Amino acid sequence: MLSSLNTHSAFLKCQTTLFIQVSGLCLFAWLCQWAAQSVDSIIPGSVIGLGILFVLLSCHWVPEKIVNQGSAWLIGDLLLFFIPPVVAITKYQLILESYGAELIVCMLLASTSMLLGTAFIVDKLFKFERKQRLNSITSQRLHLKETPLNFEYNRQ
Repeated sequence: MLSSLNTHSAFLKCQTTLFIQVSGLCLFAWLCQWAAQSVDSIIPGSVIGLGILFVLLSCHWVPEKIVNQGSAWLIGDLLLFFIPPVVAITKYQLILESYGAELIVCMLLASTSMLLGTAFIVDKLFKFERKQRLNSITSQRLHLKETPLNFEYNRQ
């Protein structure tokens, strides 16, 4: 019973730490974006924020453990599926309102054709490799069948 409480307490502590770190990183990103917009910077706030965070971590002004768990979660779970669509929606909202359905259909068709093309090529390559391997095994067997006769002939 005590170990169950300790496990639950450790889980809550881990989740709380993750929430605080992710919230802190999001707040930092928002502040950098706001600062970049307020000075009309040509460099996006996200790039400025990454640079600042890099300098802070390199100089050990911010310990790595403060952002380690939150950044690992963001990179592992959100980078590929969440950030690019949000950027596209905010940056190209008018295009998505006008041509959203057509774009989605085109993206699905392009992804499907790419996956099918890749599957077709991989299948053909596997068949080619299997055929090459069978030819190699067949030639080795033929060579082995011929080799003992040559050895017997040379002995006499």
